[in-house]
Amino acid sequence: MKRRYLIASLVAVATALNMGCATLDERQRAWIFQPSDSSWGASASAAEGMEDIWIDFRSEVTGEDARLHGLWLPARRNADKGPVMLYLHGARWNVTGSAPRIRRMQELGFSVLAIDYRGFGKSTKGLPSEDMAYEDARTAWKWLAAQHGHRERFVFGHSLGGAIAIDLASRVEDERGVIVEGTFTSIPDVASSMKFGWLPISPLITQRFEAVKKVDKLRSPLLVVHGENDTLIPSDLGRRLYDAATGPKHFMLVEGGSHFSTMAVGLPRYRQALKDFFSLN
Repeated sequence: MKRRYLIASLVAVATALNMGCATLDERQRAWIFQPSDSSWGASASAAEGMEDIWIDFRSEVTGEDARLHGLWLPARRNADKGPVMLYLHGARWNVTGSAPRIRRMQELGFSVLAIDYRGFGKSTKGLPSEDMAYEDARTAWKWLAAQHGHRERFVFGHSLGGAIAIDLASRVEDERGVIVEGTFTSIPDVASSMKFGWLPISPLITQRFEAVKKVDKLRSPLLVVHGENDTLIPSDLGRRLYDAATGPKHFMLVEGGSHFSTMAVGLPRYRQALKDFFSLN
């Protein structure tokens, strides 16, 4: 989520008291997700060679048939027995925009399934919502369980995807661990951290993504990663999310990491944390 888009959305929401609830909700969904079929920079080239995955299901949220598109990248070693990861991306860019991060997770030893939520990329068209994104993550998790149920499975979420990852992990019991990067406590808390945070708009926010109210339900270890120089999601929101967790947990602040560069900058520390905290080599 780019900060200027969020600021614009908050100002618009604050002046939209006369708008219908449905219109207000739709505008928030568009502003928060910024769904597109675009990838960041040259990241699409990093997706070359990844396998296309298609997951069809009947949505309980919309009552309609839906299809998710994902990318599958097997690990370089122990591809049939090693850990697998469900990768949940953030706002604005489609799944190919996360291809560099997906390859870094492969470098760390994971086979990775990364999906596009409905409204992004080649997945079912339409305007995504908080509940739809949660359902998409659960659907992808069921696919992983059906295909790789004998292997240790992890959930990773970046930015908005971190809130989706925590919702998923709070509902299931078969995840080995959860990793979130550049993630927040809730959308209202993100709003209050911004220039116009003094505006009393929290009651108007329909897409709340209140990860802070769910993180204590996690049954598996939680690794919270944040870039020290993250100007989009302040690191203190990541710290507050970590503080709210009650199970095994570890907080990793990456010096010099921004909202988008933390994994690249902190890859050696990621490797060490996976070894120390999750006992992964």
